[in-house]
Formats: sequence, structure tokens, C-alpha cells
Amino acid sequence: MNNSTYKLDDFALTLPISQSARITAQQFADQQPNPEKAEQVRLNTLAVWVVNDYLEMMDIPTDLQASDSWNSIMRLCGNIADLEVPSVGRLECRPVQEHQQICSIPPETWEERVGYLVVQFDESLQEARLLGFMPSVATETLPLEQLQPLEAFIDHLSQLRQSPVSSLVNLNQWFAGIFETGWQTIESLWNVPELRPAYVFRSTETLELNTLKEPESITKRAKLIDLGIQILNQPVMLIVEISLEEDQQTSIRLQLHATGNQIYLPAGVNLTVLDSSGAVFLNAQSRKLDNYIQLQFRGEPTEQFSVRIAINDISITEYFRI
Repeated sequence: MNNSTYKLDDFALTLPISQSARITAQQFADQQPNPEKAEQVRLNTLAVWVVNDYLEMMDIPTDLQASDSWNSIMRLCGNIADLEVPSVGRLECRPVQEHQQICSIPPETWEERVGYLVVQFDESLQEARLLGFMPSVATETLPLEQLQPLEAFIDHLSQLRQSPVSSLVNLNQWFAGIFETGWQTIESLWNVPELRPAYVFRSTETLELNTLKEPESITKRAKLIDLGIQILNQPVMLIVEISLEEDQQTSIRLQLHATGNQIYLPAGVNLTVLDSSGAVFLNAQSRKLDNYIQLQFRGEPTEQFSVRIAINDISITEYFRI
């Protein structure tokens, strides 16, 4: 799920830094124990303030006071520059200096963030440039050439507003045996007579879905998806299988199955994976005699994606974080 790149100079947005922002940043810096920490806090505070100004320009509500970066203890203990966006989550606003080609992303900001905006400052601290964003990170260094444009950031926020953070399925927790409501073992669903598929499991791959014994490295869960009785008189079953690879990427396999007396999926059911910006990454469509369809891909830690099941003008979307 690679991110697109763009030319920074063509898409960066320059904004003035207000006197109020500089005063607040200096006040926060004066509370720090040494000059190095003071400068870190000063730039972090200005980055958050600039992003806050930008979101206000775009009529996107924010809550500075609820952000950890506005908490004196959190500022002292960590290198954070978060901005709370109500009903969406926390954005991380990372500062860089002119001529820097790489942005530092502290590990403590890898979790509980819905995106990362990079803000560039000159020595005078009179104005700042919003260079772009990334939906997720898993390394301490982010090359600026990998940033996505601000237009993609707005689309990303719009998608998150439709999918509150609380509804994200955290796949990393699945490895620890923690599962969100609605995600059940495949066996528990197959054991319901009304849901057990009428077709005979013929392939080895499909038989594996019905076995009680699985390799410890593989975790599976299933969820019933109701596309409406007018469209399908039985729900379909979305099965998510994950396993951790040696390079710390997560292998993900999705299968969409017919259930009950619905021997085959109706022709034209789409199973689509969308990346964190909402762009289509993978898609499979059922044919006339398909019992199930599937997609397989790999993702990085903390990466977000969504899965859409659709037929005609009816669709259901599930949101995931690796």
C-alpha cells in the first residue's frame, strides 16, 4: 500500500505565524529544564498552532486544550505535537527546519494518531509552510519526498469523520486475543444451521476455514455483513486472516463467503480494499458461480485501510488499523 509522492514546492501552503502563537510557544518553552528541550517544545507548539489555524480556515473544528501538546506534564515527558480533532482523533504536527529533507517522527507518536502533518519553519519564525501529510508511520525518519499533498489530507479527514476512530478494528490486538464486538470465530458462525453454507467444501483452502486447529502464527475472525434482504436474503460472511511476517509486515487475507441456502454469491458483489486516503487498492468481483471471493496483501504496522462490500448501490464499509 505505497503512498504517492509529489513535489513539495508545488503544493506547500505558506501561512503567517501570529504573535499569539509565538508568545504561547515561548511561554511553554520557558517551562522546560534545558535549552534543547525548550527549542523542541517551541517548534512543536508552533507546528500545532499553525495546523490549528489551517484547520480553522477549512472550517474543521479542533480542540487545542484537549491535546497532549497543551498539557504541561506531557510536554515535559515526551516529544509530542498532537492536535485533537473532535470526532476524528489526534493529528501529529511535526516541525522541520528549512533545507531539511527528513522529518523526525518520535516512536511515542506512532500510536493513537490519525495522520501526520509536516510544518516547515524558517529562522525568523514569521511564517510556516505546510508541506504535506502521511496517514501513518512506523519509522523514526520520514523523507519529505514521501509526503502526500494537503488535498489528500482533507480527503483523509473526511473519510475518518465518516468512520470514527472508535470503530477502527485494531488488527494488532488480534494477535493478543483481543477482538472487537461482532468479530467471531468462523466455527461459531458455521455452527449456526441457518448460516452453514449449503455447498460442500471441496478445496483444501476452504476446508482450512472450517478446521478447529490453526497454526499459532495465524489469526482469523469472521463477521456477518447484511446487504439488505431486498438484495440478498442471506448475509454474507467476511473472513479476515492475519499473520505476522519476518519483516514485521502483516499478511492479510480477506474472503467473502455465501452463507446458508445462498449456494453462490450473487454475480457482481465487489470486495474492495481502500488505502488510508480512500483510494482503491485492490478489488475482486464475484462471478456467476463463485462460492466466495478473496484478496490478499501486506501492510506496515499502524497502517490504516478499509474494506468495502458492495452490490448495486448498497455498500458496507469496515475500517481497520494494522
